[in-house]
Amino acid sequence: MQIDAPLADVWNALVYPETIKHYMFGTNAMSDWQEGSAITWKGEWQGKPYEDKGVILRSKPPRLVQYPYFDPLSGLPDEPENYHKLTIELTGEANRTRLSLAQDKNPT
Repeated sequence: MQIDAPLADVWNALVYPETIKHYMFGTNAMSDWQEGSAITWKGEWQGKPYEDKGVILRSKPPRLVQYPYFDPLSGLPDEPENYHKLTIELTGEANRTRLSLAQDKNPT
């Protein structure tokens, strides 16, 4: 995906809790975005509270972040095989940024 914004602005949108709320349905994201640190997303979806969680595997600001996450609303047990791994990579020139997202374990 191409975004008409500088790389630093796109990175900030990915890691600042107040910005995350705008595109993740009001969720409260908590992490220091350092490798090995926990990350949680708390909120309410269709009247049900949720707390998704994961751990930062790789963090190379402002270009890369990778983490597995678990969504308890999936109905699956909280076991490693039920975690999705997301990798977000940014590349940019001037005021344009390319965002690449990879996510595993998608049934469709």
